[in-house]
Amino acid sequence: MRIPHHKQLYLGCPAISQVTLNTNCRDRMIPILRGLQHLYSQPKLRQQALDLIEQDVLGDADANRGRPGMTLWQILVLASVRQGCDCTYDHLQDLAENHNNLRHILQVFQDWKDEPFDWRRIRDNVCLVQPETIEKINHLIVAEGHRLAPAAVETIRGDTFVAETNVHYPTESSLILDGLQKILTLAPELASLLGLLGWRQAKSLYKKAKRAAREIGRVKKGRNYEARLQAGYDKLLQITEMVLPRTQDLLDRALQNLPTDADVFAAAEAANLLNDLVYWHAATTQVCGTARRRVMEGEKVPNTDKLFSLFEPDTELLIRGKAGQPIQYGHKVLVIEDALGFLCHYKIVPLATDDRDVLIPEVTSLQQRLGGQIQRASFDRGFHSPENQTQLAELIAHPCLPKPGVKQAAAQASQASVEFRQARQKHPGIESAIGALQSGNGLDRCRDHSQIGYARYVGLGVLGRNLLTLGKLLLSREHPDCIAAASLRDAA
Repeated sequence: MRIPHHKQLYLGCPAISQVTLNTNCRDRMIPILRGLQHLYSQPKLRQQALDLIEQDVLGDADANRGRPGMTLWQILVLASVRQGCDCTYDHLQDLAENHNNLRHILQVFQDWKDEPFDWRRIRDNVCLVQPETIEKINHLIVAEGHRLAPAAVETIRGDTFVAETNVHYPTESSLILDGLQKILTLAPELASLLGLLGWRQAKSLYKKAKRAAREIGRVKKGRNYEARLQAGYDKLLQITEMVLPRTQDLLDRALQNLPTDADVFAAAEAANLLNDLVYWHAATTQVCGTARRRVMEGEKVPNTDKLFSLFEPDTELLIRGKAGQPIQYGHKVLVIEDALGFLCHYKIVPLATDDRDVLIPEVTSLQQRLGGQIQRASFDRGFHSPENQTQLAELIAHPCLPKPGVKQAAAQASQASVEFRQARQKHPGIESAIGALQSGNGLDRCRDHSQIGYARYVGLGVLGRNLLTLGKLLLSREHPDCIAAASLRDAA
């Protein structure tokens, strides 16, 4: 059973609009709670957000049946605070159980209604919300910010950054070991479930593989480096040549011996194990192939043929050339910020896609959604191309898209308008927004798994930042001298 929110108050629990926040505290929780207060106080805006969440949480289910669950409002609050304050689920559980103001915003009070907030319960409910829903809620928050400060929408600036996936440094030996670990765990389970033999030495094989991978890790550059490295990989690949054919044989036999529909649970478990084992067998085979080509045959393998993580197979190698982090593993994320600091648009850049390829489609989508109100836009030279220069000028009255190269940039600057020069001066401020997302909202490294988890994590990071910006805007108007709103940037 799900309800949008509690319409009747509990004893000792004030109305959300009456929750008093400490505006002399600099913690980011204060403006986030103020932003949530404002969201709740706008019935139409609140209903739109909760309707979106209801579609994901309930689907076709009846909201009036089943055990009572978290309200839709509680799910929205906990999801926002998680990334807004860069909390782990354990930290979020502690806040939900002990932070009085947060509990009041959640519409619970411990002395009257003991509401359990186990971290697993929080995670399971937050993960029901889809990335597309979070993006739409972000649009609602940004639209409300633009209603309060209409001039902010006229100026935007954008850039990309890398939000890394949660993977270890990839080498073929470590990736092969990851694959063998999963295969030698799943295969005995599937064989035991189907009553098949042949995996009695699974633990012993994994120990041998681990020992061979460690020997490869100890190989240092020097005399006969390539020969010593090949000898180490030869041992590891011999083990894979024993395991992978057996795995393929098990898969073939499993397809013929799956449990019948009479045992539904056993059939479902066997099907899940079979699907997982098919993936790990294929992924490990691919990594073994690239290892043979690169180490044993001396071939230069292109990055498009490589896997950089078996747990996050969509991870991309990004050579950014930045000091301290020249190489990163993850995905590029495009963020576009308005004059007040709202992140009015974000996009996870598809694999092997250049910045210049996403500029015009995303700016066109944003301009249409904002009703053509954008007058000034700035991006860095990585987005430049002659076509983008022309098309951006058709979309925006005062575009700022600098050309690459010293001579081209100097010639462009000598003929530039006042708006172009002002935009170039203010454009580096987008790095502040990116730095805030990475350090304050956890977008330096995604802690969630899978493509959907990654997209949800990025969306919640942007949602937390937008609620913080909205809260600071409101606090600066209500209490101009308060510390909680001190970091609000000048919208001019």
